[in-house]
Amino acid sequence: MIVITGAAGFIGSVLAKFMKNIYHGEIVIVDDFSQIEKVSNLLVLDGMKRIERSDFFEWLNQGHGIEVIFHIGARTDTTEFDYSILEALNLEYTKKVWDYCVQFNTTLIYASSAATYGDGEFGYSDAHKVVEQLKPLNPYGISKNEFDKWALTQDKVPKHWYGLKFFNVYGPNEFHKSRMASVIFHAFNQIQEKGEMRLFRSHNANFKDGEQLRDFVYVKDVVEVMKFLFEKLPESGLYNLGSGTARTFLDLTRSVFKSLGKEENISFVDTPEDIRDKYQYFTEAKMDKLLAAGYTKKFTSLEDGIDDYVQNYLMSKRNF
Repeated sequence: MIVITGAAGFIGSVLAKFMKNIYHGEIVIVDDFSQIEKVSNLLVLDGMKRIERSDFFEWLNQGHGIEVIFHIGARTDTTEFDYSILEALNLEYTKKVWDYCVQFNTTLIYASSAATYGDGEFGYSDAHKVVEQLKPLNPYGISKNEFDKWALTQDKVPKHWYGLKFFNVYGPNEFHKSRMASVIFHAFNQIQEKGEMRLFRSHNANFKDGEQLRDFVYVKDVVEVMKFLFEKLPESGLYNLGSGTARTFLDLTRSVFKSLGKEENISFVDTPEDIRDKYQYFTEAKMDKLLAAGYTKKFTSLEDGIDDYVQNYLMSKRNF
């Protein structure tokens, strides 16, 4: 048996469908299933046992012989500034999942975030020695880094555990994320509706408009990495999960126009003030640790990922 939390969400639902096709045991999915906007993510997950997020620990305590918990569920809104909400859902909830995995010798694979790196002052290495130094730019990043710090100080740990620092993940099943959806998703919709794409203007003298750099990683690559960790069980710890290559927002937008067969029409607007001083201008995952652990699959290029996403999912409004 495997358990996937956050299974109605973006990465969680893709992971659940992916595992459904390759795993022969029971798959249990956990989430707040009352959220109507996520219903279509669940349509392909019929037959899986569903546990409400609020009932999860009561169910866990019954004992179920779980091989792995993929703890993907979290409050992921980077504009949420009520830290008490993030502390409850991203920190304390995850500690309880950790404690279960310790007690029952269950593998734990949980979602951390590249938001822990802040403005990149200390680089983007997933080495454990830098975690205490990191200065996330928003409460969401702080909540994720606080758990990583806590995990690294524990004497009692799951036999195998992996904290995945997701970089900018994009792909099918993210339509419900609204403002927090990927730039690819927003570009597709803007271009289809208005024939143009408006990008955030740079407010950093070191970067020209549209040349802000991010590490964009396709969700299909993300679930392949999680499968690898589950099956191969390399050394426990924190692992970056990006493509390893930073690309500009202009690269991204031009790829969307090309995939749609439309002429480029790109303009710039000011970055909203509520996120301006917390904006990351450069991220690029150092992937050495995962590669050294034996991961050999190539990551999807930005152009190929966008083309697959646009042509096979967004155009047809199809879920993964």
